[in-house]
Amino acid sequence: MKDNIRQYQKILENQQKYVMPTYAPSLMLTKGKGSYVWDKDNNKYLDFSCGISVCNLGHCHPAVNKAIKEQCDRLIHVSNLFINELQPVLAKKIADLVFDGKVFFSNSGAEANEGMIKFARKWGNPKGKYEIITMDGSFHGRTLTTLAATGRAKYRKGFEPDVKGFKHVPFNDMESIKKAVKESDGKIAAILIEPIQGEGGVIPAEHEYMKNLREYCTENEILLLFDEVQSGIGRSGKFFACQHYGVVPDVMSMAKALGNGYPIGAFIAKKSLGDILTPGTHASTFGGTPLACAAAIAVIDTFQIENILKNVLEMSKKSLRFLSDLSKKHSMIQQVRGKGLMLGIVLDKGAKEASEVAEKNGLLLITAGENVLRFYPPLNVKENELIEAINILDKVFKYL
Repeated sequence: MKDNIRQYQKILENQQKYVMPTYAPSLMLTKGKGSYVWDKDNNKYLDFSCGISVCNLGHCHPAVNKAIKEQCDRLIHVSNLFINELQPVLAKKIADLVFDGKVFFSNSGAEANEGMIKFARKWGNPKGKYEIITMDGSFHGRTLTTLAATGRAKYRKGFEPDVKGFKHVPFNDMESIKKAVKESDGKIAAILIEPIQGEGGVIPAEHEYMKNLREYCTENEILLLFDEVQSGIGRSGKFFACQHYGVVPDVMSMAKALGNGYPIGAFIAKKSLGDILTPGTHASTFGGTPLACAAAIAVIDTFQIENILKNVLEMSKKSLRFLSDLSKKHSMIQQVRGKGLMLGIVLDKGAKEASEVAEKNGLLLITAGENVLRFYPPLNVKENELIEAINILDKVFKYL
């Protein structure tokens, strides 16, 4: 026991000495299974953060683990200068799920969005178009370019000057888009939008807005880009959130849950646009390695084999009912919004304290915006686990 204490003390010392303080972690988690994780002292937590919607199939899903282990014994990495037999398999699976197109593989959501932005610039370059309209409240990544695209100034603070070429307009407001396009004098190459804003507060796009946006982009020769890094891979109850709206973008990014914890990102462009990026125009050393592709193929196959989306819809209905009952008991709950199991609990105060109290009671939640708790259970969550989470939240709101 004493040896374990010394070991963890040494880990914490090295954390402070050698790891940049870009995060403020509160727990040392050492293992996970399904909807649960355990810390260094073997305390058990119900994880309704899912690594910020990464472990959508829960922790250490056996099918994904098996695929990774088997691929490790075959081939882990090969340069994209050579054909990787699993990339075409995964690319077709993605295309079959969303629309006929061509896929570029990256390592993360920020890189997928960065690549999508480069794609739009490359497409627009011959036409003199390079500006991209994005939404207030949006979040697209931490690179300098994706920060500039992000519609929340606090993330850009200290990294000025912003990369040029982005205009931010209010979300769910067509008139502001039309105004920005008019003022740009023909320079708008694309409009970039999250069908459901995650970091911005779990705010879904309005149906009419999305349909009008698609029509407007088509009529004005502007690319429509969807960022589905957080809302994709089943989180909303559809494999991609845009499918709720019956709207097909020109280019779409994805990442996070695509590998259920193994890093992989991608963006797909319509087949008619698939040859915009030619050899030498874009690349990624680790994008779509055999190991990453094996994990993602297992994820997609598991959705079909285990009928995950059916469970999402069933557990979403139960979650909304449980949360509605909870809101009747606690007036600080102002609203519950979202789709599927991408739900936000809107509070009348800052959400950080609520997440901290929940953690002390065995439930891991993360915040969105300033006053929203993200309720992101694994997509294969069971009803008894939902009830457990609701009971903990009841205690949290009584305490607050």
